[in-house]
Amino acid sequence: MHVVYLTLMNKLTTLKQHLKPGKVYRRAELSQWSNAVDRHLAQLVEEGSIKKLSPGLYYVPRQTVFGAAPPDEKELVRSFLKDDEFLLTTPNAYNSLGVGTTQLYNKRVVYNHKRHGIFNLGGREFYFHSKHRFPKKLSPEFLVVDLLNNLNSLAEDTDEVLRKTLAKATSLNRGKLQQSVMRYGNSKTKALLAPALKEALHAI
Repeated sequence: MHVVYLTLMNKLTTLKQHLKPGKVYRRAELSQWSNAVDRHLAQLVEEGSIKKLSPGLYYVPRQTVFGAAPPDEKELVRSFLKDDEFLLTTPNAYNSLGVGTTQLYNKRVVYNHKRHGIFNLGGREFYFHSKHRFPKKLSPEFLVVDLLNNLNSLAEDTDEVLRKTLAKATSLNRGKLQQSVMRYGNSKTKALLAPALKEALHAI
């Protein structure tokens, strides 16, 4: 019995040595360093060495002068999806376009290839949308297309936002805008932006 206890403690020590502050881990990933992963995880949660974010997902707190820092959102999503193929954004990103969106949304949107639905990760809600295509990073051209795709979900005056967004579209790089429209725009967005693309073409 004493030998078994020592073995468990040794494995717990080994597990702790592999934990890095600020990193998010899946249970399956941690099991490679433990012979009793559920027991060890329960012990680590109880002592505060790790925090349980959602079923099968754990976070190692990173201490700062202000206390324990929350997990990085990209790290959370990466561990949840088990890959890097996603785009994390928020409707607040539309504000950078200067088209009349001023609301601050407490909403995180994740475009990805695997999941669809609302998931709570670390006390925060993420809206996962499974899509075939999405860019690796945000650009003004993509944001214009994405805004129009989601126009009806905005809290602002949509008629005013639409007018300003179509005007903004004419000032963007035509090639990049056309590429974003073709790759990421829904049928309504493509119809709305067709005149802007034509206008840009005539201006060349």
